[in-house]
Amino acid sequence: MAQQIDLATVRQFGNMEFLARQLVEGFITGLHKSPYHGFSVEFSEHRLYNSGESTRHIDWKVFARTDKLFVKRYEEETNLRCHILLDVSPSMYYPEESNGKLTFSALATAALATMLQKQRDAIGLVTFSDKVHLQTPVKSTGSHVHTLLIALQNLLNQPRPTGQTDVATVLHQIAQQIPKRSLVIIFSDMLSRQEDTTAIFAALQHLKHQNHEVLLFHVMDRKTEEAFEFSERPYLFVDVESGEELKLQPSQVRESYKAAVEKFRHELELKCGQYKIDFIAVDINEPFDKVLYGYLVKRGKMKG
Repeated sequence: MAQQIDLATVRQFGNMEFLARQLVEGFITGLHKSPYHGFSVEFSEHRLYNSGESTRHIDWKVFARTDKLFVKRYEEETNLRCHILLDVSPSMYYPEESNGKLTFSALATAALATMLQKQRDAIGLVTFSDKVHLQTPVKSTGSHVHTLLIALQNLLNQPRPTGQTDVATVLHQIAQQIPKRSLVIIFSDMLSRQEDTTAIFAALQHLKHQNHEVLLFHVMDRKTEEAFEFSERPYLFVDVESGEELKLQPSQVRESYKAAVEKFRHELELKCGQYKIDFIAVDINEPFDKVLYGYLVKRGKMKG
């Protein structure tokens, strides 16, 4: 069953580790009951048998239960390195009442870290706005993941920062710093101070040139940020990054605004397709399963 969590209560709950574990366990249980039996509950210890390979390591007990052939996974097969890049710029604190985009992304990051550690993969966390704020080592130990989850919990309890976003500069920096082929997962609304998207596309391409696999979760509050669904009355809209103010009624700009947002998203998705970057649009009002399943599909491609 798809899991919905009230983002406004996540900060009050104060236990990111528990929430992340609940999300992952619920997701795995859901997969077990779904058509996607390739990702069984045993995914952390097994992989699907590939036709033509030796049958020596097939787990016949799992076959008896699932009627599918799984091969026991060994340590050298589980050395995926994953860097999760989390945008913590002011625009990610929207909507203000729940710090919605940031809360969603932090909890999704926590769930992915939990899942990666289950699979004995190594995880590193980077938080950024116009510069890198936090950059951890890449490790697979339980104590390391515990430290990451505490950092994510603390992030949710900090006041909204000031300043702007510079996605491109940070992505270039990270691309240079990651020595080995890795999976780079990005959580961002990709709203940056660049007037056009050329710099962002160049930075994404840089990551691919360095031979990294890239998975971009484009995080939005679809109802207001894409559909511009505000009741018809005068509003004062304030740019959280520049402080610029605009007084207007939503109907005055709704159509032109929606067209501009759609153009940006389409360009971003198109370029990601050209660069063979997995692009997944996520709405913070929808369940987290789309993120977790998107990651599993990507990981399956890398291990295939």
